[in-house]
Amino acid sequence: MRIAASTYLNSAPLVHSFASKAFGARYTFLGDAAPSRCAAMLAAKQADIALIPVIEYQRIPDLLVIPNIAVAAKRQVRSVLLVARKPLAEIKTLALDTSSRTSQALVQIVLAERYGVTPQLLEHTPRLGAGFASVFAEADAALVIGDPALCLMTEAEALGLTIYDLAEEWHALTGLPFVFAVWAVRAEALAESRLEPNQLVSDFLEAKAEGLRRVPEIAAQFVAELPLPLSDLLDYLHINVNYDLDETNRTGLQRYYERAATHGFIEIAQPLRFLSVT
Repeated sequence: MRIAASTYLNSAPLVHSFASKAFGARYTFLGDAAPSRCAAMLAAKQADIALIPVIEYQRIPDLLVIPNIAVAAKRQVRSVLLVARKPLAEIKTLALDTSSRTSQALVQIVLAERYGVTPQLLEHTPRLGAGFASVFAEADAALVIGDPALCLMTEAEALGLTIYDLAEEWHALTGLPFVFAVWAVRAEALAESRLEPNQLVSDFLEAKAEGLRRVPEIAAQFVAELPLPLSDLLDYLHINVNYDLDETNRTGLQRYYERAATHGFIEIAQPLRFLSVT
């Protein structure tokens, strides 16, 4: 089966085994930096399984969620940030990172419900390095996610910008953790495959466990890609990112779906359908 998943650091423990072909010929790994493109591959039937931004579960029909695995944050996440050049209650324009539609909806929910603002949305895609400062020539604030967000602190301080962690903002609003991504399977693809649901769930749980055991090795690999010390990357993977879909995370996810429906980002908050095992 074809698996699509982001190659950002936050998903690395979940995809390590698939990228290294630990399960032999059962899966083909398709990596992409943008979670939104992984969801698009799933919707277009170019992938059978994908680690998708959670809002896409509500938009892509006939999906089943693999249980007990997620990319979530109990409080602070560090890699989904709102960066602003003025107080949030005063912002009028917002530049959105197009990599994840879940975070796009999240930032607008937080701004509306915590700060009472509904900014005009701009098409700029914030990126670090050359040109990042130019975003703020037009925008009062910008959404930045993934590995670029992890590396943002020094650059934001140099530009006199304030950083808000959106998982912390969500927790302040609801008292709940936030779930950013889940593994979703196209029911049609599963029915057509030779894999039994028990085998698939077992493989993905084994991959998660193996990836968490290899966090030191994974973090060391990313030191060459991200300008952060190894200790920061280890803290991020051990403390900031939570890989469970436990009861409190599911409650936070359902609350997000309810808020997303209220604000018109989805039609209705459909309950999760899990891949059933015996």
